[in-house]
Amino acid sequence: MNIPVNIFMWLLACLPIIVLLVLMIKFQWGATDAAPIGLAITIFTGIVFYKADLKVIVSEASKGIWNALTILVIVWTAVLLYQVGNETRAFLVIRDGMRRLLPNELLLVLAMGWIFESFLQGITGFGVPVAVGAPLLIGIGVKPMWAVIIPLLGQSWGNTFGTLAAAWDALVMSAGISSGSKEYLITAFWTALFIWFWNLIIGITICWFYGKGKAIRKGFLPVLLLSLVQGGGELLLTQVNTTIACFVPACISLIVILLLGRLPGYKQEWSVRDSRVMDREKSAEKGEVKPEGMTLIHAFVPYFLLSVIALIVLLVEPVHTLLGKVQIGFSFPETVTGYGYVNEAVESFSPWTPFTHASMFLFASAVIGMIYYKKKGWIVSGGIGRIFLRAVSMTMPSGMAIIGLVIMSKIMAGTGQTEVLANGIAGVLGKVYVIFSPFIGLLGSFMTGSNMSSNILFAGFQSTTANLLDVHSAIVLGAQSSGASIGSALSPSNIVLGTTTANILGSEGKVLRKIIVITVPAALMIGVFVLALTSL
Repeated sequence: MNIPVNIFMWLLACLPIIVLLVLMIKFQWGATDAAPIGLAITIFTGIVFYKADLKVIVSEASKGIWNALTILVIVWTAVLLYQVGNETRAFLVIRDGMRRLLPNELLLVLAMGWIFESFLQGITGFGVPVAVGAPLLIGIGVKPMWAVIIPLLGQSWGNTFGTLAAAWDALVMSAGISSGSKEYLITAFWTALFIWFWNLIIGITICWFYGKGKAIRKGFLPVLLLSLVQGGGELLLTQVNTTIACFVPACISLIVILLLGRLPGYKQEWSVRDSRVMDREKSAEKGEVKPEGMTLIHAFVPYFLLSVIALIVLLVEPVHTLLGKVQIGFSFPETVTGYGYVNEAVESFSPWTPFTHASMFLFASAVIGMIYYKKKGWIVSGGIGRIFLRAVSMTMPSGMAIIGLVIMSKIMAGTGQTEVLANGIAGVLGKVYVIFSPFIGLLGSFMTGSNMSSNILFAGFQSTTANLLDVHSAIVLGAQSSGASIGSALSPSNIVLGTTTANILGSEGKVLRKIIVITVPAALMIGVFVLALTSL
């Protein structure tokens, strides 16, 4: 790469991200309005200062559109699943049923906003836990904005080893680490250890959001136990089988929180009456008629289906292999900028496997759920048409935001701006760079909405930089992927998923402002720990 890495070029690379953050956080713009501005700046700096010609811009934009479409399919199918519950009024049953099962309201919020999202992240990922979790939290009385914030945090710890370790596989592949080697196990250990720290922060933060000090005192022991199961369990399993390192502990934590709800200190009704998270007026509304004969098990049928279908397709190897044969992808030629930054030709870019994709699990669950509810009489005449119509109308406004954000990230990467960002930090800071190694991962997730993409973008760079600085690359790579996990909670495209299903599209800036004060300090703490370890 011949791109000059100086303060001017570095600031230009930062500019689209800074503008995006300022518009969304300071001026409270929604992602739909802010994304085109960030995209326009990225294209301008790419052409004028990074010497990208029209071929580079069009090629990277086309890749971005393709990636965005696969995300939009998830958005639509997740909204479709939500509309099934909305049409049947199943959320009223979930609200009342879960309150009886977990009368301690703090445990209820933790269960629906952290534990269930961890389970979904273990098997699906791709933003599904946020898109599905937001309406479920609203169903138990959580205010819409908090119903987006809580699952964004709740799912993020599972991003590296969740989705059956797709992001982890990308990390070791990009860093050139052999599977099962000593370096592989050491890297997995540090990655899981840093993620365990973040997992604990998530639990404590949700308690703080719910009821500040009073809720932390009440929820501290449950959070410690749940974090021990999730974070500690993942740490142990990474030394045995990384594929199930997140999924198995997430499943166990579901059982643990239900058992906690039976303990003497937590089986009685308990709540913080002035909780800023809960909508007490909505919770107290009268006249909401639940569907006759529907039980909590009936209400959760689509989510049971989602879990079963995903597990069968992803874990039963013959089924996964057969369905995975169907792939849709497009070829792209090699492109080179004026600075010699090369985007290699690809025969099938980011191939979409429709039958093993998270959207298929969501769509199948929604359709089977509709058939089941129709047979039971809980969907009346014209209900199925309303479900599809509402799903389309609810999804359309978020489409432009997602497309703009993903195209922006692809053009930044394809013109070399992303690499200049990372190289600039490393070149200026020297060995102190390791403090910021989690932020490189966070930056990648923020831009792309994907831990896996962040690892693909930066794992090789992080490993090379660590070797040049004579520090242990396993620790730095652990910081990279744990930072990428944290960054997934900040990603505008993930936030849009939540605001869409929570029906508060346009509130992305408010959500981002609440989350950034948690995620950035957490990444900094991991960075300081990495510096201490590498200085020994």
